[in-house]
Formats: sequence, structure tokens, C-alpha cells
Amino acid sequence: MIAAPAHDPDSFDLIVVGAGIVGLAHAYSAVQRGLKVCVIERDAACIGASIRNFGFITITGQAPGDMWRRAMHSRGVWNEVAPQAGIEVVHRNLWLAAYRPEAHDVLEAFMRTPMGKGCELLDAADAQAKAPALSLADARSVLFSPHELRVESRTAIGLLTKWLAEAHGVTFRFSEAVLEVETPRVRTSLGTLHAERVVVCTNTDLHSLFAGRIAAHDLTLCRLQMLRVKPEAGFRLPGSVMSDLSLVRYEGYSTLPEAAALRARLQQEEAASLAHGIHLIVVQSADGSLVVGDSHHYADAPEPFAMEEVDQLILRHLRSTLNLEAAQVTERWTGVYPSSKTTPCVIDAPDDATRVVLVTSGSGASTGFGIAHDVFNAW
Repeated sequence: MIAAPAHDPDSFDLIVVGAGIVGLAHAYSAVQRGLKVCVIERDAACIGASIRNFGFITITGQAPGDMWRRAMHSRGVWNEVAPQAGIEVVHRNLWLAAYRPEAHDVLEAFMRTPMGKGCELLDAADAQAKAPALSLADARSVLFSPHELRVESRTAIGLLTKWLAEAHGVTFRFSEAVLEVETPRVRTSLGTLHAERVVVCTNTDLHSLFAGRIAAHDLTLCRLQMLRVKPEAGFRLPGSVMSDLSLVRYEGYSTLPEAAALRARLQQEEAASLAHGIHLIVVQSADGSLVVGDSHHYADAPEPFAMEEVDQLILRHLRSTLNLEAAQVTERWTGVYPSSKTTPCVIDAPDDATRVVLVTSGSGASTGFGIAHDVFNAW
């Protein structure tokens, strides 16, 4: 590859379309290789899925193989980059409480897989002593993982952007739409740029750039509901928290043979939650508030209207999993991301110099740096 002329403000080694976490991950991987990078974002700031999620870098429960490996790589990058970019790691670890015997069986099976390395399966009494914020009187066991970490996604994306610009010279062009990519030419709403390579990371925009190639992957959109909850003063989580419903959603658990019995029981006892794609995740912010979710509804054009029924189901799972005396909802919002029934990530090559990269499993924060690392290694 011929390096872009340093004096030409419109020429780059790499142009990234999209300033969400997947786009930023590719910008980071590129500057690590000494490339001159420009990131173009149609909005004035990143306002999509990357700031609406938990900020939960999830390792345990990722699909075995590439996704788990990419998550482990991403965790390493977050650990390295966060202090340099001024991003606080608010808390670490995962506590997944199993309340049904079938859920305990899934956790036992998970511990026998290679992904169980470093994790512990605790009995309820031991876990309660170590994590008093959890409500474990009726629990069978608790999976503890030391791998996870949590950042505040609303601020982390902006801080990561600022650090890439100031420390690594990445050019950011906000409020500029990319209209056409014919690498090395990129035509935008404000002019024409040039780059030896282009990576398109446009998240939910499935019908603009390379729409025909994206359509071949049969993607739809997933809308989720999230809440911010204010607990009583002094309430502290020991880490991120999940429970039984997560074991039939995360592929690292749900593809195990033991998950079938749990799914059957949940279908009898939690049919409404399953119908709304609900599983509990709780993380904590530096101000003590809890980010709680989520649900999953699929459509080609998801309506922006949240359902109170779904919020109440999520809050019921929250109250049954944590020892909360008070739980005041202070914010509600929805997020949207592209979804596939067959792959957690699309990496498409329209030509030798162009890549289209979409995370189709809602795991961009958890796997984005690993995906970008793979894209450049294979290029």
C-alpha cells in the first residue's frame, strides 16, 4: 500500500464510515499499524447503539470460537486503552445467578467447556457472602467470571474519539454523510476524499451504501428497551449481574445440550418474558444508578415506541435478583441494532480495498476491537 501524502488533507490510508464503536475499533487498529485515518460520521456525534448499551464488555457466554476469542481480545484492548483515554472502568466481573435446577445444570456444563477457564461456580451461600447485593435465598448456584468489565458507554465513545484524534492524529468529520464509496474515491455531502482502503461500519443503515450486498445477508433490525434505576443510597453491585433467562439467549450457554430443559421450563414459567426477548442484565454507573435491560423485538422498521408491559417485566426480574429496597426509574430509552439469524458479524468485501463490517448480535462493545483486528490481519 502506498502511504497517503501527509500534506494532502483529503487523502488517507484508510477512511472509516461510521463513528460508533465498530468504526472506532477499526480506526484504532489502523493507527496501530501506522496508517493515516479519517472517520466520517453523518451525525454531529455518535448517538446510536454504541451509546445506548450497557457498556458491558461481555466475555462469558459469547458464542464459542471466533466471537469468544474476539471478546477476549477486545477486553485486552479496553484494559489498555481506557486509562490512556480517560475512560473509567466502573466495575469488573460477572455474577450470573441460577435459580432453577435446570439453570444450574447449564452452568455446570459451561464450566466443563474451555470458556469456563478462570470462572468459578459458587454455591448460593458462598456467593451471598461475597455479593450481598444479590438476592440468592432461592438460588441454586452462581457463576462468577473475572473476565468482564464495564465502562459508561455514553461518555466512553466520546472520550475514545477524542483520544484517537489527539493522541493518534485521526481526522474526524462529523455531520457529513457518505453518499458513495468507490475506493479509492469517497464522495460525501461536503466533497470528495481519497483513501487506499475504506471500511464501512454503518450499523442500522442497511439501505444506503452497498445495500445490495448487505441485503444478501438477510438482516433485520432489533429494538431493545433499557432503563436507568436509582437504588437506595449506598447500594453497590459486585459486578455485572445476569440470571436464568440469559442462559437461553447467550450462545455460549444456549447451544449446550443442557439448555433445552431450561428453555422448556422457562417457556412454562416465563412465556411473556421469552416472547419479548427479555433477559436481565444489570450494571452500575459511577453515580450509583443502575442500567437495566433488556428486551428484543425484531422488524425491518422497528417502531420507536416502548411498551410499559416490557419495562414492568424487566423490573420484576430486577427485584427478584437483587436485594433492592427501592428502585426508582429515572430514564427509559430504546436502542436499535442490525440482527442476523445466522451470523454474529458480517464482514463483506465488495472489492479488494473495501470492507463492510456490521456486528449483527448486539455485541459491538464486547467484540469490536477483536473484529477489527481480524479484518486487518486478513486484509
